[in-house]
Amino acid sequence: MTSPAEPVIVIGGGQSGLAAARAVLAVRLRPVVLQAGAEPVGSWPGYYDSLTLFSPARYSALPGMAFGAGDPDRYPTRGEVVAYLRRYAASLDADIRTGVRVTAVRPRPGGGYLVHTGAGEEIAAAGVVAASGSFENPHLPVLPGQDVYTGEVRHVAHYRRPEPYVGKRVIVVGAGNSAVQVAHELASLARVTLATRAPIQFVPQRIRGRDLHHWLHVTGADRLPRAVLTRLIRHAAVLDTGVYRDAIAAGLLARREMFTAFTHDGVTWPDGTSEPVDAVIFATGYRPNLDYLAPLGALAPGGVPRQVGGISTARAGLVYLGLEFQRSFSSNTLRGVGRDATHVVSALAASVPGRARRRPRLTQRLSDRQ
Repeated sequence: MTSPAEPVIVIGGGQSGLAAARAVLAVRLRPVVLQAGAEPVGSWPGYYDSLTLFSPARYSALPGMAFGAGDPDRYPTRGEVVAYLRRYAASLDADIRTGVRVTAVRPRPGGGYLVHTGAGEEIAAAGVVAASGSFENPHLPVLPGQDVYTGEVRHVAHYRRPEPYVGKRVIVVGAGNSAVQVAHELASLARVTLATRAPIQFVPQRIRGRDLHHWLHVTGADRLPRAVLTRLIRHAAVLDTGVYRDAIAAGLLARREMFTAFTHDGVTWPDGTSEPVDAVIFATGYRPNLDYLAPLGALAPGGVPRQVGGISTARAGLVYLGLEFQRSFSSNTLRGVGRDATHVVSALAASVPGRARRRPRLTQRLSDRQ
């Protein structure tokens, strides 16, 4: 039988895992965070160099700690996010173990879980928070002829900077923020086409002099439930100050319908013409990285978790964080994951026998430790 003395294992030490650890402390349980990487900063160090948040600093903090000094309306860089997560992790009164990769989670006779690591360790857990994100599982489509194409094919997860593509012919596939941002960055140094299946949908970054996230916050749209969002948002949208839309309109960045196949040295376009291409970069998203849960029977075909709002429908005491549109538009973002953490950890705590039903509080408030 599980006991409140046993830890809640949080798998993943990025923004979702750190928010989970804080929420676990708030319900007087003991979190142990297992992070595969060398630091509790998630996948942020691996993103492309020029990446900035699409939300201003004032709307990009985790619960209990402001993003930091500086203009609150700035768009923090990748490096700023990494530094912020380091500070946040250091402020938590939690056992955070880096360089620990979880290989499997199994049910334990009598209740609870056994968490297995790549080092051969077996940890008994009262509950599990799967917060490992999806960055390690980029979705790379396979098109006809891709196996004979001799140019470079990579996912944007493995793109860092534009200099290696100087003077080359490059196609960027995708219609979301990353695709457009990377294509625009490359266009000053290479001959670039943005290949999409539908016209790009632009959303203004600023409305009436205020960033979009101000309006999402004051109207409550940032918290709309998934059922509403899936009716309203049917295609990827790109936040834009006008720079990207103008670049396409002016011909500085070309956009074409998605190519139909690869050739030996390039691609074939829908009109039947073929063109030599040096590199194709797919910005086609990610898939949940949850194979370690397979022994629990908690995953549907394709590795999709069986869950509602981040709470497993297959196993008590198993919850998720950081899934896209898990509960709202902001679920897998710095600004929104804290709300989801409180929700799912409350459900997890209710499944732990013998847990004291006292008013939740943090062991030590983050704000007191800054």
